Amino acid sequence: MSTIVVTGASAGIGLESALQLGADGHHLVLVGRHGVRLADAAEGVRAAGAIHVDTFTADFSSLDSVRTLGRDLLELLERIDVLVDNAGTVFARRTVTDDGLEATFAVNHVAGFLLTELLKERLVGSAPARIVITSSVGHYNGTLDLDDLGLEHGYSIMRAYSRSKLANVLYARSLAAELAPFGVTVNAVHPGSVATDIWSRAPWYAQPFLAVAKRRMLSPEDGGRALTYLAVSPDVEGVTGEYFDRFEPRPPSELAQDDELGLRLREESARLVGLSVS
Repeated sequence: MSTIVVTGASAGIGLESALQLGADGHHLVLVGRHGVRLADAAEGVRAAGAIHVDTFTADFSSLDSVRTLGRDLLELLERIDVLVDNAGTVFARRTVTDDGLEATFAVNHVAGFLLTELLKERLVGSAPARIVITSSVGHYNGTLDLDDLGLEHGYSIMRAYSRSKLANVLYARSLAAELAPFGVTVNAVHPGSVATDIWSRAPWYAQPFLAVAKRRMLSPEDGGRALTYLAVSPDVEGVTGEYFDRFEPRPPSELAQDDELGLRLREESARLVGLSVS
């Protein structure tokens, strides 16, 4: 039995993966933003067969909330075998969090970065352990300007989303290189084009297109299987630093393979959350 932390676990692919992992009898730790939906998710995961289920409410648009989450997880969990960094969102219009960060980038990258860094030593102490970061095929269109991470100039919903997903891959590759000697694997994954509620904040004019597109998208259950695969499958034991397109490793974008850029992003991310860089 493994102890598995899943963020963004109250709906979508995070919930579906948690249900699948629960059916295998693991200890699931579910993190979500809405308490009622999280409680419902936990009930379903218990019914699926999870040995034990814990829940934590956290708002990934707030760094203080993520810091509290990290502290609470470390107090509760003596070991963490798998961390699934899955929480994500998009904003149609440029939105700034209370921490002064562009909201899409804050939720999709900065919050996950902070939580992972806070839990990193516990994962190392639990080795062999795994970190799975939900990215997207959208990262291929991503750009990264470290002097304008918040897209103060030229914001669009897809530009912000693609940038955050590029950051996911860059961070996964950089962290994988750091943790490889300690028995912790780190991989990013595109779970497929999945019909979830993440695009509910898309502009009104995009909604008809999305309604049609969703008919050809994967179900959240199918999308969740990619997370489950990387979390526990023996097929990927020891595999690290990869970008997976569902179940197969695939070369990420040229920019995502820029290791120097990945290091600079980590340094800037650490600065944004007030962590020192080792």
